[in-house]
Amino acid sequence: MDRKKLWKAILFPHIAIMIILIPIATVFLVYSMVFLGTKSVIAIISYVLSAYTLTIWCFKIPYLIRFFKTFKAENKYARIWQDDTRLRVNVSLYGTLFYNTAYALLQLGMGFWHSSFWFSSFAGYYICLAVMRFFLARYTIKHKPGEKLRNELILYRFCGWIFMVMNLALSLIVFFMVYWNRTFRHHEITTIILAAYTFTAFTIAIINMVKYRKYNSPVFSASKAISLASACVSMLILASTMLTTFGDDTMDSITRKIFLGSIGGVISIFVLVMAICMIRQSSKKLKELK
Repeated sequence: MDRKKLWKAILFPHIAIMIILIPIATVFLVYSMVFLGTKSVIAIISYVLSAYTLTIWCFKIPYLIRFFKTFKAENKYARIWQDDTRLRVNVSLYGTLFYNTAYALLQLGMGFWHSSFWFSSFAGYYICLAVMRFFLARYTIKHKPGEKLRNELILYRFCGWIFMVMNLALSLIVFFMVYWNRTFRHHEITTIILAAYTFTAFTIAIINMVKYRKYNSPVFSASKAISLASACVSMLILASTMLTTFGDDTMDSITRKIFLGSIGGVISIFVLVMAICMIRQSSKKLKELK
């Protein structure tokens, strides 16, 4: 095998090898970071293997983009998913509705069991999300976007009022974080994964908020506003978790409280302003329809 073929085999291995390398590199890397030091031979090998796996997948990105474009253009179900905005919104609403309801019941049960306002405030927050998503999902499953604009505006205004109630639960969460120093503690690896997920969800929520405005559907806009508000609260929880996990020795208690209070205050004001805008816009358009 000449040098050119050797480099090609190293940098562009078979797709089966690339897939197998992902779990192997992940397990080795996690094991090294949790149980071994940075000077261990196994740890060094895991770092090199992880870097190699990431590199070959980066080289594969142009091919993956072409593959998914071709798949989306030729596959019938992929085209249906791409073209049917209502289907995507319904799947998103029902999926998040199930998660919000389950998590709200869990937090509510823990609140009763421990007689804790901390868990009860989280239960109230997730109950508000579940209520909004339930009514939006019930509407979108029956009607097309723009079919009954008046009903959509009423539902949009209703979500604005629910946001006002949800902001009370959010304010309680921030109060408990700042005054009683209630927070979350996870392992470093879990916190990094949580950070990656939170930033991804936040970015997608912003993109969808702008993207779905073109449909001129208050219901679609409300569903994306809920996702954005949820992503903002996830950022608050992530900030609290990262301070607890990584910032014990670098930030004193007062500075941490000021930092969390500032972030929580900004998010609370943002949710409140968004709720007021939703209520005012829908009320104005309803008067115009009359």
